[in-house]
Amino acid sequence: MTIQKFLEKAKKYEVKIYEKYPDLIINHVPFTGAPQKHPYHEDKIILIADPFSTQPFYYEFDIADIEVIEELPSVVTMEGESVIMVRVWVRKGSIGVKSVPFVVEETTQRQVKVKSTTPHR
Repeated sequence: MTIQKFLEKAKKYEVKIYEKYPDLIINHVPFTGAPQKHPYHEDKIILIADPFSTQPFYYEFDIADIEVIEELPSVVTMEGESVIMVRVWVRKGSIGVKSVPFVVEETTQRQVKVKSTTPHR
């Protein structure tokens, strides 16, 4: 395949799903990630925004607030591990939770305070 083939202008593809739901873009907000069952509430969903990131975060939504779920291409690591990705359209005005888990640890070395010989004014 020649380099010229790659440089050709790409065709514009219209997304058909939005034709079914004309008010989707007006009344909803999209969130993308890997869906997981909520560990305690079966009426909620967890959406891990970037599942292979070193600093992952996730969203939590009520399933009743989701109008449409679109399947997206899966994310695959170099080791061949794959995760299903989706886009969920959540109703504007509903309550969601964004959580950023982290490990509690010292971020800086403790500094030894040196007594100053100059008087403070």
